Amino acid sequence: MPIASERLLFRPYNDNDFKFLMSLLSDPEVMRFIGDGETKDTDSGKDFLDWIYSTYEFGENMGLLVLVDKEDRSLVGHAGLVPQTIEGNKEIEIGYWISRKHWGKGYATESAKTLLEYGIKLLDRQRYIALIQPDNVVSIKIAKKIGMELDKNIVLGEQDVQVYSTV
Repeated sequence: MPIASERLLFRPYNDNDFKFLMSLLSDPEVMRFIGDGETKDTDSGKDFLDWIYSTYEFGENMGLLVLVDKEDRSLVGHAGLVPQTIEGNKEIEIGYWISRKHWGKGYATESAKTLLEYGIKLLDRQRYIALIQPDNVVSIKIAKKIGMELDKNIVLGEQDVQVYSTV
């Protein structure tokens, strides 16, 4: 069953989306709170796309999916249910990146809420997490808006990260 929200269609990445992916990975503001905060070059972008493809092996509608505006078919960002292992526990992260030109339009909240509802209904799972760097106040607000609370602080890839969760 495809995932969709009021304004967005969610679809898997394909090789034709590489230029769009690079527009996200090469934007310093988009990347500011992702991983080490550094932008990525083409080779790293290809590796990242390969990683996205590998997450699709976890099941239909898993991994990062391209967000497409239903009205004009523009690519807005990506979001998804991303399998993670945190402190030895298998978790599913609700992740979202929005292209800077689409910031402030509610797409991150809309996609996160849609993914949470999809996961609860169709994956029969109640616990979802968001991995957020402490200074990323916008993502913290989004996590709280969809009902998540701060669960714990961890270090992930040498970065301080807060784990927000639904339960």
